[in-house]
Amino acid sequence: MSTEDLIVREPLPALIREAAEPLPDFDDPAFGKLFDRFGEARIVLLGEASHGTAEFYRARAAITRRLIEAHGFTIVAVEADWPDAATIDRYVRNRPPRDDAEPAFQRFPTWMWRNVEVEAFTRWLRKHNAGRDAPEQAGFYGLDLYNMGASIRAVLDYLDEVDPEAAAVARERYGCLTPWQSDPARYGRMALTEGFRRCESAVVAMLRDLFAKAREYSAADGEDFLDAAQNARLIANAEAYYRVMYYGDAESWNLRDTHMFETLDLLLADKGENAKAVVWAHNSHIGDARSTGMGERGEINLGQLCREHHGEEARLIGFGTHTGTVAAATDWDGPMEVKRVNPSRPDSYERTMHDSGVPRFLLDLGAGRHEALRQALMEPRLERFIGVIYRPDTERWSHYSEAILPRQLDGWAWFDETQAVTPLPTHQTIGAEETYPFGV
Repeated sequence: MSTEDLIVREPLPALIREAAEPLPDFDDPAFGKLFDRFGEARIVLLGEASHGTAEFYRARAAITRRLIEAHGFTIVAVEADWPDAATIDRYVRNRPPRDDAEPAFQRFPTWMWRNVEVEAFTRWLRKHNAGRDAPEQAGFYGLDLYNMGASIRAVLDYLDEVDPEAAAVARERYGCLTPWQSDPARYGRMALTEGFRRCESAVVAMLRDLFAKAREYSAADGEDFLDAAQNARLIANAEAYYRVMYYGDAESWNLRDTHMFETLDLLLADKGENAKAVVWAHNSHIGDARSTGMGERGEINLGQLCREHHGEEARLIGFGTHTGTVAAATDWDGPMEVKRVNPSRPDSYERTMHDSGVPRFLLDLGAGRHEALRQALMEPRLERFIGVIYRPDTERWSHYSEAILPRQLDGWAWFDETQAVTPLPTHQTIGAEETYPFGV
């Protein structure tokens, strides 16, 4: 019997069981050490199969702590809006909050970042940074582009301090966007008419002018200039995003993930040639889109762009689960619910993981590792994607997509049964620091 025959006929769950590296408790230092194999990369992207699963957040926190402490990572970049993450960044790097700063992550879906799991990690990060020089501190940054209103305020506040004349120009240019800050998607509908195209040229001109004075502005405070410049980029890209979302899903998705990639690259460039970043985002963003149904629809994503531009210096690690509970809504802007996750489908990658009988493990999917398993996993299967919306009744069509796991990812962390994240209360914790960023 040939080797190929053995590869084909060996039951897949048995191959997974043989290759699986059991994961210890999150607080056990051995948990993070299992991911040392990815520590030499410049970018480590950590996924999640849902936006509301506690184990995914706790695992990413444990891995990130190890990458920061043992491998010199100083950028934690997350699938969150830049202005909200900037509030957290000031807290974790022990910088004073802005005078008019609002608590972070108050818009739907609040539980995605406003939960006890993220709070615990940010408290650790603040403690880690205490007493370290600024270049050695690890920062917390948002890659996404939804919070256009907060970005406009941040740019105006910055220019009011460093260049009042430019602030006046910015107010005029951003004026066409002002009525739509609280409902930018409505702007997308209105922007289909020619009269609203003037906003596009206005926000791009503001971004161009800001960068034209980069040397002058950054001389005063490079950190503040980076924040203002990124907010200006966010406004320009968000304007385009909400405009194109009414033309087609692929175009708006691609603009959003391209924005996230460019923001990540901007951070790496700003922090220097030795800077290293760990990214927290959904599997749909960090897995290589070319090996999923997304690629067939003409969609690109952050993981694909990282591989194309950074090659072997980018490592993509996905997360999965079989069943349990998840924090999610039924409709956009709907209330958070703790929902029961359906057991995974028989034709899915998740079911093969469940059938291995190992409750928690890491699979190394890298070339040259477990080749028999890699070959067996090359057959396309369904993979589950739960976002902030979860509809169990339509799960096959709304939450599964075909993928080729070993090409999509470099590693896979499995938690057979998982629990929903715990959302934070809407009041400040008694005894919390004055700079505490999650108070309301």
